[in-house]
Amino acid sequence: MLPKPLNAHRIAFFGGVYSNYLALEALLEDARERGIERLYCLGDLGAFGPLPDRACDILRETGIPVVQGNYDNSVGNGLADCQCGYTDPRDNYFAKVSYDYTFRRTSSENKTWLRNLPAELRFRLGPFRILLCHGSPRKMNEFLWETTTSDAFLNWLFKRYHTDIIVGTHTGLHWHRETSPGKHFINCGAIGRPPNDGQRTVVYTVINADYAINSDPVAQQSARTDPHRRIARRAPPKGSTKTSAYHDNLPCRLQIDFVRLTYDHDRLATEMASEGLPDEFIETIRTGWWTTCNEILPAKERRRGIY
Repeated sequence: MLPKPLNAHRIAFFGGVYSNYLALEALLEDARERGIERLYCLGDLGAFGPLPDRACDILRETGIPVVQGNYDNSVGNGLADCQCGYTDPRDNYFAKVSYDYTFRRTSSENKTWLRNLPAELRFRLGPFRILLCHGSPRKMNEFLWETTTSDAFLNWLFKRYHTDIIVGTHTGLHWHRETSPGKHFINCGAIGRPPNDGQRTVVYTVINADYAINSDPVAQQSARTDPHRRIARRAPPKGSTKTSAYHDNLPCRLQIDFVRLTYDHDRLATEMASEGLPDEFIETIRTGWWTTCNEILPAKERRRGIY
């Protein structure tokens, strides 16, 4: 069965909420201002931040489709740990602290909701088949890092899972790669904590699709045969980082933007302290640098931070 077509031009993705309900509220307002037609959440609603029920309640009230992350699966099924996929004892120590807090503070009603979330979502945006997952299509908690994930592996995923665009999260670090025209892997980033770059903003992803070429057969043929029309570069919108070009040789022009989102990080840090969460977590919110979960990072990603 073909994925259901989505009648929209501007859609957005976010993941790694990590109980940061303040960033989630800011995202909803920012998306309204940008004219986003559909929002999708790629999971991990709890962890790291305070008061996990608040993020769950916002998502349930808005009806935003949510993909189940490893945290959601663990909390919903009452597992012993977060299935985060860490291997270092220090990473696992802080993961355990975070998980135990989230599990205690999540209501039974929300646990049931988390347990029943889907592992993936599929739809079509114009000619593109899109698959949404948490880590990767083959494993919920698989880390796909920008510097260690090959084009060959991504192409295998596109073929194996019959899709053109894969959107995931899990690592907390946003990136995008087009392995060939029309084949995109996107890590949409995380809104729960900064991407380890010294900025206190968080990141979500916007896709703009332009179907204008679809209705003009002459333009379609010209785009296929004229090499000078194959790529038309455009300036990114304010507050965004453009990571792809328009491909006019495809029947739909696609632009992918990473949006830096400002929220009340001081209030979040204060609430984290009042809930007794680790100082290491609070420092990350206040400074924009990761103090935990660094051991899992590949060498190049880790060198971008200060710890």
